[in-house]
Amino acid sequence: MQVELETWPSVRRCAVTGVLGLTLLGLGLPGTGPPRASARDTGPGLARFYDQRIAWSSCEGLEMPKDLQCGKVTVPLDYAHPGGKTLDVALARYRATGDPQGSVLLNFGGPGGSGVNELAAGGKEFMHLTNGYDVVTFDPRGVGRSSPVTCGPASLKIMEATGSDEAAAEPADVLNRLRDAADECAKYSGPVLPHIGTVDAARDMEVMRRALGDDRLNYLGFSYGTRLGAVYAAQFPDRVGRMVLDGVDTLTEPLTEQGLAGARGQQTALDNFLDWCVRDVACPLGRDARNARDEVERLVASLDSEPVPTGFGEPFTGQDLVGAVGQALYSQELWPSLERALAQLVENGDPSGLQGFSSGGVTFPVREPVRTADRGDGGAGLTAEEDVPMDNLPAALMAINCADDPDRPTAKEITGSLDRLRARYEEASPVFGRYRLTQVLMCYGRAKGTDYVRDDVKDLDTAKMLLVGTRGDPATPYRWTTQTAERLGSPAVVLDNHGEGHTGYASSLCVHRKVDDFLLYGTLPPDGSSCGPEDPANSEGGSG
Repeated sequence: MQVELETWPSVRRCAVTGVLGLTLLGLGLPGTGPPRASARDTGPGLARFYDQRIAWSSCEGLEMPKDLQCGKVTVPLDYAHPGGKTLDVALARYRATGDPQGSVLLNFGGPGGSGVNELAAGGKEFMHLTNGYDVVTFDPRGVGRSSPVTCGPASLKIMEATGSDEAAAEPADVLNRLRDAADECAKYSGPVLPHIGTVDAARDMEVMRRALGDDRLNYLGFSYGTRLGAVYAAQFPDRVGRMVLDGVDTLTEPLTEQGLAGARGQQTALDNFLDWCVRDVACPLGRDARNARDEVERLVASLDSEPVPTGFGEPFTGQDLVGAVGQALYSQELWPSLERALAQLVENGDPSGLQGFSSGGVTFPVREPVRTADRGDGGAGLTAEEDVPMDNLPAALMAINCADDPDRPTAKEITGSLDRLRARYEEASPVFGRYRLTQVLMCYGRAKGTDYVRDDVKDLDTAKMLLVGTRGDPATPYRWTTQTAERLGSPAVVLDNHGEGHTGYASSLCVHRKVDDFLLYGTLPPDGSSCGPEDPANSEGGSG
């Protein structure tokens, strides 16, 4: 299955492993008075979850930093029946080194990415925040060690059904296979699957806030994490502290329109990369940007017709190239590496450099998933790291996105609109359109999702929050930032990052400083202020 994990780009880790944007506002800031009780704070059976405290200890695992601590909170499987089954949610933190003022909770996006693993790999980006906070993250329910979902052997069936032109040629057959695969996903994922999604994950964050001992939730969310933050703010408006949403997700567009936006965004990012590349004598695509764009299209078509062999025994196709380039475009800091990898392919027929960027299209071994440990009290404990299913990331991405989307077109509606949609996708991007078209199919056969995100997350009455939009973002277009800000209402303050890549905190020193100033000191930039572009050849990321 061709899946893109829309997540905060941990650039250094991505380059090695190929995984997967000042005025002090005195009103509306946290700490200006005691928080009022929210209607969702109370309810029969919830007190035992809100009263817990976290037992922190060293994180287990060879790749875990020695100063990273791990813990967990227990949450209801079903908030409508808090006296029923429970599950554990995995947490990790770096302790505050300065005068502590509580915690800041991070979500790196996805959906489907493990926050614990992301913080372990890219924690250096957030060390400045430890001047005032414990920096905390988590694996959302259904992700990583928190009762991970899986499709088991059906993962390969989904790949086969959506990874070729078969969806266009035989859509009815593909839909039948996807419906069968959805049944298998439900079977292998177990009881957590009907209770996965952003609404429940946001309620889990309220349990975390209380367990951390914070009066309000201070939060930094990237990409999908902005959706999660906005949903929390709608559910618990009086508990919102200093909240930053970077790489702002849409709250209203259906998956078909999200896929189109992604195709357009990636095409724009590719065009910007090629404009940069052709100014370098080493660019393998020539010195003229128009010709370079044509050459990329020819290269994709050629590899789809005649794939080249790889060191892993699998052929490297044009769609593999599209997926790899799409991942590399998530960070402007990776442009020089992408240029070199393309040169390897064009000049030597060697796709190994591009494989370093590949994610969603890779083939992973399928094994019988190991069930989450039962604590003996009817609750699901944390899953051991080595037992997290190999397909958890794409399985969770599908499950959460579908749980958040109420649209379920019929097979007749899908097949009747597929030709028109294909034309729109190819017009949006001759390179990425076909790759993103599978977004249309991903929820077929699954239960209808909630309408809460689309209908109720709006007109907030919360503390001020900072929304960062990046002009060259290939995954979350800048217009989503302004549209979401208008939807959220008066609390939203927009920072316009005139840069490239997905999100701004890791790639722009200007964005990094403004976000840290708000989180640490409550200093907000004026609404509509901006950060300028940075040179990818000289950028050091957001470590300042």
